[in-house]
Amino acid sequence: MRRLAALIGLVSLCSAAASGVALGDGDPASDYLITQPAFLPFDAHVDQASSSELAGLLASAKKKGFEIRVAVISTKLDLGAVPILYRKPQIYAHFLGQELFYWYKRELLVVMPNGYGVYRHGLVPADQAAVDKLPPPGSAAGNTLVAAANRAVRALAARHGVTLVAVSGSASSSTNSDRIVIAGAAAGVALLTAGVIYVRRRR
Repeated sequence: MRRLAALIGLVSLCSAAASGVALGDGDPASDYLITQPAFLPFDAHVDQASSSELAGLLASAKKKGFEIRVAVISTKLDLGAVPILYRKPQIYAHFLGQELFYWYKRELLVVMPNGYGVYRHGLVPADQAAVDKLPPPGSAAGNTLVAAANRAVRALAARHGVTLVAVSGSASSSTNSDRIVIAGAAAGVALLTAGVIYVRRRR
């Protein structure tokens, strides 16, 4: 009985920790972007050079007074509880901006295979027009999407009078670290839940 109670306690603790980190609002990007400048796709492979370039651009933009955060969406999986918004970048940008309202209120860019969405305390027609001039990524491949994000960030910065020079950044490694923690927590919850079921069946 003590062993069962301990297992249940551990499951509850891990579930609370995992949901607090990654599942609070149903869509992963709204949790990552509270503290990180970029959300990258879960399953799309993004090489270090591409993610570092994006991290560097975002750090440079912030240093020059134009803070912007980016959600790169490859598949419906990246949208968590709102897969219906896949391939609707402008609508998702508005949704994501509302989710982040209490933590982040500046420029927000969403990149999907079919185009871009921009949000900053509401719709931003001039900024949206700037990215609409760019060709859509046209692919769900991670590197293609991140390269498109880099172009869009430069275009938005230029519209605000900011010229960006990429610098080395650590945002991508922080994001990857967070993902490892979340994946580990999820795996732990699954194992502990299986343990509870096993103990109950033995009883």
